[in-house]
Amino acid sequence: MAGTAGTPGTPRVLRAMNDRAALDLLLEHGPLSRTRIGKLTGLSKPTASQLLARLEAAGLVLATGTTEGRPGPSAQLYEVNPAAGHAAGLDVTPQRILAAVADITGRTVGRHELPTPGRRTGTPVVQQVTDALDGAVKAAGLARDDIHRLVIGTPGAFDPTTGRLRYASHLPGWHSPTLLDELAAALPMPFEYENDVNLVALAEQRLGAARGHADFVLLWNQEGLGAALVLGGRLHRGWTGGAGEVGFLPVPGTPLVRQVTKANSGGYQELAGSQAVPRLARELGIEDVPPGPYAESAAELVARAAQADDDAHRQLLRTYATRLATGLASLVSVLDPELVVLSGAALTSGGEPLRALVQAELEELAASRPRLVVGDVREHPVLRGALESALATTRDEVFDTSR
Repeated sequence: MAGTAGTPGTPRVLRAMNDRAALDLLLEHGPLSRTRIGKLTGLSKPTASQLLARLEAAGLVLATGTTEGRPGPSAQLYEVNPAAGHAAGLDVTPQRILAAVADITGRTVGRHELPTPGRRTGTPVVQQVTDALDGAVKAAGLARDDIHRLVIGTPGAFDPTTGRLRYASHLPGWHSPTLLDELAAALPMPFEYENDVNLVALAEQRLGAARGHADFVLLWNQEGLGAALVLGGRLHRGWTGGAGEVGFLPVPGTPLVRQVTKANSGGYQELAGSQAVPRLARELGIEDVPPGPYAESAAELVARAAQADDDAHRQLLRTYATRLATGLASLVSVLDPELVVLSGAALTSGGEPLRALVQAELEELAASRPRLVVGDVREHPVLRGALESALATTRDEVFDTSR
């Protein structure tokens, strides 16, 4: 008996698989001709023509220009229709919410920054989220209903058993047990939430230094010190979403962090977090320590130390590298990853000099010897990861031609 429509192996499913393969190729390569799509997919010219006609009729591809100017006769080029779908991402910190909208190709088409000055704001969190999103949607020339999916990146993680944000006591207003329900009621599109460092790892996995790697650790150092763990190609979040909260990690040279839900000092965060760099610089007699937020100060000091040739700055970079490797040694000893990606301004600003020092120190401190690389995604990596996460699901929904 013939199979029902939509079951594996039926013409409808096979067409949908070919359609998706062609759409993915157009996303990867940009505009392609019918002949080129046929060669890359292994489809005959008639089948490739039918496929493109089907996708064009569905509004998923557009005819755009020709191959004129290349050897041989000119041919029609096709590209993914950018307006076929839109996704949004939010990067939340205590100081601001950065929102962006991307079209289905991944191009950012609208961005908005909403200041949220810590405990001084009286605006409810749900309104902050909708105001930030609306600003980006307006900048993109769209309406809320045009957004297929939203991903919100925050410090800490929402505990799936309680629905409450954990490990982020410095994010005021985000700890209500009803917050997720309130957001669901206020937003017209499906939304997901994710730890900010996990989103950076996702951005590096899809666009940056971790492409092609199924097992890696990303160490993040900016406003806070954290890690993301990718095992078998998938993010490992842990039972309560707290995997990678390495700022609390006990390390030699700092007090143990007790009562971790309260603001306190100690652990890996005190040893190697951004706030430790200006303090270390002063201890080494470096007088021109940049003022301002410690994350920015640390990034400038590390960048300067990576280029300087005086003893104090060289010692700053060496000591900082040793401190970073001290915590990393525990991580790699347990996980044995293939790769460690260094990300966040307090790490990427050190470039190759800092990377090489941390690599050398780590090889002395841990039996496992993963390769260390500096992250490639530098511009708003949390936001980029949120967009990539939202786009992945949006593309699955929009590109599904089997329905």
